[in-house]
Amino acid sequence: MSFLGFLLLGLIAGAIAKALLPGTQGGGWVITLVLGVVGALLGGWLASLLFGVEMGEFFDWRTWIIAILGSIVVLLIYGLFTRSRKA
Repeated sequence: MSFLGFLLLGLIAGAIAKALLPGTQGGGWVITLVLGVVGALLGGWLASLLFGVEMGEFFDWRTWIIAILGSIVVLLIYGLFTRSRKA
């Protein structure tokens, strides 16, 4: 997958993850892009490490599931850190 394809995947996966999580997460599109890309990387790394599943092409459903799940994990961790600062 190309670099631009991976950025687009991260942006969309981050937006989907943000929509699936209850509550409001801070940050705009730039934070969503960064957390989505980090989540896609984390999801791909964990999937290959734990299950031997590699991220495929851009339109492969496994790629999207892995990226969205990784983005959800990263958004949850991000929410824990940003929530503790506000209190």
